Amino acid sequence: MRKTTQPSRRGRTKTGRRHPLATVALIAIGLMMTGGAYAAINAGTATADTDINTQVNIDEGAKLFQANCATCHGMEADGTVDAPSLVGVGAASVDFQVGTGRMPMQMQGPQAQQKPVQFTDLQVKQLAVYVGSLAPGPGIPDAQYLTGDGDLANGGELFRINCAMCHNVAAAGGALTQGKFAPPLAGVSAVHKYEAMVTGPQNMPVFNDLVITPTEKSDIISYLQHLEAAPSAGGFGLGSIGPVSEGLFLWIFGLGSIVALTIWITARSN
Repeated sequence: MRKTTQPSRRGRTKTGRRHPLATVALIAIGLMMTGGAYAAINAGTATADTDINTQVNIDEGAKLFQANCATCHGMEADGTVDAPSLVGVGAASVDFQVGTGRMPMQMQGPQAQQKPVQFTDLQVKQLAVYVGSLAPGPGIPDAQYLTGDGDLANGGELFRINCAMCHNVAAAGGALTQGKFAPPLAGVSAVHKYEAMVTGPQNMPVFNDLVITPTEKSDIISYLQHLEAAPSAGGFGLGSIGPVSEGLFLWIFGLGSIVALTIWITARSN
């Protein structure tokens, strides 16, 4: 009788069994697809920033303007009784006002109050290029002037000569007349600092390139960034609003300590 041999259990291959590396392969494929999608999105954003001055973006900016700004500034941005004309203010002015949340205005007042930005970065740029296309005006500054690598000493001197009388020597801001004020400069982006200098928002004078060159503006921005990052050399800054807060601190705590000590000594002697 012929003996039939059965294949050993160890030698058989089970059908439908998952390979040990299958899970690792699936995770790798998922990560690659996610990374590719993220790179594509970023590439689209970078292209939009690089090619912002396209007719497509200008047309989109015109739609945004008509829906959000034309009520006050007019359908052609030529102004109304409620708001001035924007023809010739340039893309930099719109990028500053809208990019810092000052526009659209929350309410009428001595000056526009800063609030959360109402548009995306791309929409802000589209509004800016649309207004910039209406007439020549200051454009959005080049990135080379926003690096923060300028001359700190020269920037500090220029700031003290041209800006400190309103913004405070420590850039902490200050009060002006008729309910107006110069805002603190801490936390303001480099591009908005540059745009403020070339457009003169609110009560600020315009510092065009004949008054302060682009390189000197870069020096001022570098100095302000250094001032914001460096600790106060005199210790606790007390809000950096000058002798008022320092005198009040001395009056309350210094003189108060003397009075308390005097009372304690008198009580001990009695």
